[in-house]
Amino acid sequence: MRVLAAMSGGVDSAVAAARAVEAGHDVVGVHLALSRMPGTLRTGSRGCCTIEDSMDAQRAANVLGIPYYVWDFSERFKADVVDDFISEYAAGRTPNPCMRCNERIKFAALLEKALALGFDAVATGHYAKVLPDASGRLELHRASAEAKDQSYVLGVLTTEQLAHAYFPLGDTPSKTLVREEAARRGLSVAQKPDSYDICFISDGDTKGWLAEKVGTAPGDIVDRSGEVVGSHDGAHAYTVGQRRGLRLGTPAADGKPRFVLEVRPKERTVVVGPKEALAVGLIAGSRYSWAGADPVASGLVGAPGDEFACEVQIRAHADPVPAVAWIAPAPAPASSAESGEPELVIRPDRPLDGVAPGQTAVVYVGTRVLGQCTIDRTVSAVPVGA
Repeated sequence: MRVLAAMSGGVDSAVAAARAVEAGHDVVGVHLALSRMPGTLRTGSRGCCTIEDSMDAQRAANVLGIPYYVWDFSERFKADVVDDFISEYAAGRTPNPCMRCNERIKFAALLEKALALGFDAVATGHYAKVLPDASGRLELHRASAEAKDQSYVLGVLTTEQLAHAYFPLGDTPSKTLVREEAARRGLSVAQKPDSYDICFISDGDTKGWLAEKVGTAPGDIVDRSGEVVGSHDGAHAYTVGQRRGLRLGTPAADGKPRFVLEVRPKERTVVVGPKEALAVGLIAGSRYSWAGADPVASGLVGAPGDEFACEVQIRAHADPVPAVAWIAPAPAPASSAESGEPELVIRPDRPLDGVAPGQTAVVYVGTRVLGQCTIDRTVSAVPVGA
C-alpha cells in the first residue's frame, strides 16, 4: 500500500512507521503542525505537536529512510478542536479534545488529504485493531494488551475511515516492547516520555486559559434544592465531580463534603451536593456514530429501538461497565443541550460516577468498538431529597 504515516514525534508513531516500512509498504512520514506559535516548546511530557516534536519526527524519518513533510493544519485544528473546546466549556460541558482531534483532524482532514494524494491508508501509533467480521466488514477492536488499549479515543471513526486506518501496534503486548524495539532500530525517541494533558494548554492551567478565552462572570453555587450556599467567579472553572476550591459559605447539614453535580453557564449557576448524588443511572446523546456496521446490520437487534447488551466506557482509562443500550426517539426539548434528534441511550448495570455532559461514551460488544456518543444529558441514580 501507499501509506501516509502520521508521525507525532513520539515513540509509538515512529515504531508504527518503521513497521509499515518493514512490511514493504511505500511509506511517507508527515507531522501535523497544529500551532503557529513559534515559541511553543515541550516541557517534559507536557504537551505535544511542538517544534521539538516535529524535529524528533524528522530524525525518526531520516533513520527509516522515508520522505518526511510537515503539514500546516493549524487553522483546521483551531476551528475544529480549540474553538470547539472553548464553546463546549462555555455551554457547561466537559469536552474531550483528543477525541475531537482524532475525529476531525487525524481521521478526517488528514485522511481526506491523504486520499486526494493517492495514499491508501493513514498509519498511526494507536494501540487498536481493525479486523474483518464473518462477512468481511471491517470492525474496530481493542488492542491485544488492554493496559495500553487506545480504542476508546478511536471510537469516533466511521466505516469509511476504518477502511483506510492502519494501526501497526495493535498486536503489541506492551509499551515496554515498543520502546525496546525503537532502541534496536536506533530511534532517538525510544525513551521519550509520553505526552499528557491538553496539547494546546502546555502549562496545564486549564482554568486560567479558559478565563482568558471565555471571560469570568460571577454567580451562585446552589445545592440540589436551589438554596444558595456560595458564590463563584466563573462557572467555566468548575467540572462535575470537583470537590476542592468550591469556597462554600454554608456547610452541609450532615457535615459531609459536597461535590459539583452540574454546571449551568447560562444561569451562571453551579449545583453541588453529596458524593452519592454523582452516581448516574442513565446517559444519552444525539451525536452518535457507529464504528462499522450498526446494531441492526450487526445482528444485535431487529430494529433500532430494540435494546442490546453491551459495555460502556466513559473515559480513556476507565473500566468498562456492563450496560443496555438502544436508540430512542428525540425527547421533548427541555434545554438547549437537547437537539431534537434521536438519541443513543445507555443504562449501565451499576451507576457511573461523575459523568458530565460533553464527555464521550464508547460502547463495546466484547472487544469490538460498536460506536460512541457525546453525552448530552445524564439522569442521576439518586433522586433529590434521597
